[in-house]
Amino acid sequence: MDKDEISLEAEERMDKAVDFLRNEYRTIRTGRASTALVENIKVDYYGSPTPLKQLANLSAPESNLIVIKPFDNSVIKDMEKAILGSPVGITPSSDGRIIRLVVPPLSGERRQQLAQQIKQMAEQARVSIRNIRRESNKQIEQAQKDKVITEDDRDEAKKEMDETTKTYVEKVDELLKAKTEEVMEV
Repeated sequence: MDKDEISLEAEERMDKAVDFLRNEYRTIRTGRASTALVENIKVDYYGSPTPLKQLANLSAPESNLIVIKPFDNSVIKDMEKAILGSPVGITPSSDGRIIRLVVPPLSGERRQQLAQQIKQMAEQARVSIRNIRRESNKQIEQAQKDKVITEDDRDEAKKEMDETTKTYVEKVDELLKAKTEEVMEV
């Protein structure tokens, strides 16, 4: 593999790490209703675990309310059971046709816990990005030993890898800052 292929592969993997963090942050409750809180909850649908978003229309008509309108009313009980068993921590109320989830406001203590949790998630993403850099630097060293690239190319590729790593760590920091502000706003 030449240095460009190694660099491209590393960038793709770092991008996936940032996307994973972004998706994880979407599932954290911030006191404001968002369909992302429930869309990936798995519902036992005829023996097959199926994401809620494939079984119902999800909407957040108010800042503290999520409305779930199933395509098939026969699965409402299964949906309620799945929501109760999920880490969302909201009790569903149903009228037989529609499920409503009232999102309660967060307490100050819970906001602090969530801030710690999102900080840990960001650190895991940073570690993942640094591990990708380390693996790529090993590949670059090996390519130089195998005489695929020159020493100058190796040094240049390592410098580029450090810059790429710095860019992606900054993206993680921006996501962390935005999510922390979202969680801490009252």
